[in-house]
Amino acid sequence: MSTSSTVAVCLWYDGNAEAAAQLYTSLIPNSAIISISPMMVTFTLDGVSFQGLNGGPLFTPNEAASIVVSTKDQADTDRIWNALIADGGSESRCAWLKDRFGVSWQIVPQILPQLLGSSDRPAADRAFQAMLQMSKIDIAALEAAFNGA
Repeated sequence: MSTSSTVAVCLWYDGNAEAAAQLYTSLIPNSAIISISPMMVTFTLDGVSFQGLNGGPLFTPNEAASIVVSTKDQADTDRIWNALIADGGSESRCAWLKDRFGVSWQIVPQILPQLLGSSDRPAADRAFQAMLQMSKIDIAALEAAFNGA
């Protein structure tokens, strides 16, 4: 798989860019590692170009930038979430997590923005308040809150 885009996201790693790229491409459909060198791993996630730079310990990722994945259902959400927090990753709030490499992710079920953007503002607010209490998004709990249950 190759990409014709002239734009890519570059992520800084402390020597483990290849391991990160292998994990990420195994989780996201339509993804592939394009090339590997000692300094740089080039890969795509669902067609979006990334570069993993083995830059060393000088800089570390933070929450100012994150990779957002839109998931189709709870099983997809759980699969990606659980794999990313495994082996040293950590949960945060409201669909955010950090993987074991320190990269921030947002794992967002497709229904979340639909519920939050509903024209039924009281229902959308209930869903928003429920989301604020969650780490990984629980779609059934979110829908129950939206429906006033």
